[in-house]
This record gives sequence, C-alpha cells and structure tokens, in this order.
Amino acid sequence: MEGLIMTDKDKKLAKEQGAPSHWHPLLNLRKQIDRLFDDYDHTPGLLPLGKGLFDSELFLGRPGTPAVDIVEQDQAFVISAELPGLDEQDIEVKLSGRDLSISAEKKDERDEQKKGYHLSERRYGRFERRFTLPAAADADAIEANFAKGVLTLTLPKKPEALASERRIEVKRSE
Repeated sequence: MEGLIMTDKDKKLAKEQGAPSHWHPLLNLRKQIDRLFDDYDHTPGLLPLGKGLFDSELFLGRPGTPAVDIVEQDQAFVISAELPGLDEQDIEVKLSGRDLSISAEKKDERDEQKKGYHLSERRYGRFERRFTLPAAADADAIEANFAKGVLTLTLPKKPEALASERRIEVKRSE
C-alpha cells in the first residue's frame, strides 16, 4: 500500500499542521475530496454535488449516449441533443409529471451477408436520457424540432417566472 508509508518529510509536515502523524495520509485524501467538491461549487449553474437546474442522470462517458447542451435564455430553456443518423420518426420525447425523457433507437442496417467489413465504429441500439424540469419551465408549452441530426427542445418559461424579479421599496423605520 504505497502512499500510506510516511517519510520523515511527511511526519514533519504533519507535526507542523498539528495533526497526529498517523492521520497524515487521510488528511491528504480529505483535501483531495474537498478540492473535488470545491470545483463543483465554483462551476456556474451547478448546485452542490454537481446537480444543476436540469437534474439529469449521470451519463458522462457512457458510450452511445448523445451529447446534449442545456441553455437558459431569457424566455426559455433550450435542450439540444446530437442524434446523427436518426430520423424524426425514430425519436420519442415524453413528459411524465416534471420528468422529460428523450429516447431513440438506431437500427443496425449492415448486411452481414456482405463480408468485407474491416472496421465498424458506428453505434447502434437504443438510448434514453431523462431530465427533471426546473420549476420555471412551462411543461404544457414544450416544442420539439429536429433538423440536421440535432433535436432541439424549447421549454418556455412560465409567465410568473418571467416576471419574478421586482423592486421592493425600502422604507425607513422609526
């Protein structure tokens, strides 16, 4: 278990920091974890633990999952998903309560009888992405458009969310 054996330098540093010398490796681990969470705290649009307005499933790095962009504009939220090789009839967008799902299936159209494939990197199969809508989104006014391999969902904001900022008069107290 390399890394848990303390060198003289580590022991000196632990004493200077006032921690018992046998805790020093754990302090390093804690600092690394704290730094990880600090990174989330300073990323715009993210809440603690990396959760954002659209509390999405964690799909980062999962093969075959389409890339999405989520943008908040003045009047609406816009979700863009890259879905190359699909047609609009292959795509299904559903809303259940405040849960929005995008799913599609890309069928393998290769003719296996034609031997001669040296490499096939194209992905086939079914995927599904789920998002929880923010409270400001008007679930009854969602629009979906598909062009050039990109699905764009426009989620207009509720009227009360658009007018949510107002000036409050400050009065002098006696």
